[in-house]
Amino acid sequence: MPDIAAAPSVLFVCVHNAGRSQMAAAFLAHLAGDRVEVRSAGSAPADTVNPAVVAAMAEAGIDISTEVPKVLTVEAVQASDVVITMGCGDTCPVFPGKRYLDWQLADPAGQGVDAVRPIRDEIEQRVRGLIEEIAPATQP
Repeated sequence: MPDIAAAPSVLFVCVHNAGRSQMAAAFLAHLAGDRVEVRSAGSAPADTVNPAVVAAMAEAGIDISTEVPKVLTVEAVQASDVVITMGCGDTCPVFPGKRYLDWQLADPAGQGVDAVRPIRDEIEQRVRGLIEEIAPATQP
């Protein structure tokens, strides 16, 4: 594995930046700490993060109640090593040299906490796998 001076950066993108991308970014920041730079954005951001998503993440011990949906910018994509889309389709800009992943996940929009929990759990597992791939913990 090459020696990388800077932490890898990951951008999570969904349409509203109010559910899936917020959960993924929160899990990555929580689990990887400063080993990874984390961003999230939406192609058509909502006004607020989905309250059921906030509640489901609180159950997992992660507070995202102060997060605000952000608009997807070309600069955010250019500044990221890995771009993970979650249902944003063709609205995500594509640049050469970036790694793109598309995570097919149910949309928590309009769902209650009971419906959000399995989405949250699947995102957590995918994020854990991503961390092992791009920023594994150093071995003693």
